[in-house]
Amino acid sequence: MSKRRNIKEDMELKKVLITLFFIFFTKSLSAEIVNPNEKLLPYDVVKIQLEALKNNNENDDGIKQTWVFAHPENKKSTGPYARFRIMIYGDQYRTLLNHTSHKIELLMNSPNKYIFKIKILAKDKQLLFYEWHVEKASENNCKDCWFTSAVSMPIDQGNTI
Repeated sequence: MSKRRNIKEDMELKKVLITLFFIFFTKSLSAEIVNPNEKLLPYDVVKIQLEALKNNNENDDGIKQTWVFAHPENKKSTGPYARFRIMIYGDQYRTLLNHTSHKIELLMNSPNKYIFKIKILAKDKQLLFYEWHVEKASENNCKDCWFTSAVSMPIDQGNTI
């Protein structure tokens, strides 16, 4: 009887593992893009972008997600998505891609603008600080939504290990 129960438990465990693998695998293939909306707070916008960049894949879904939250005025200077993508792969922002960890700290806020200090631990164990500005904008379908209006050049704090 105990042997029969173990086989049954093993089969149940295998089903659970296969289901979890399927969920993880399909989720990693097609990342869900989160669009700006009035319910998202400034912190949420920054967190969504940093998590997306941390988990960027070969389709650059993390960069696409970040682009969605670029302030409309900022998009005028960065250009279309293709140029934005090139900018992210440049020296100034490339360390954000697939970084190891990040910490978000509020530096300043007003009714229409928030400034955060972002600590990034890059995959090469380099510690960098960024200043991340988030401002309100009225995008076509999103009145009073928060968007990233500026990200500073990184301030290198050296290697952590």
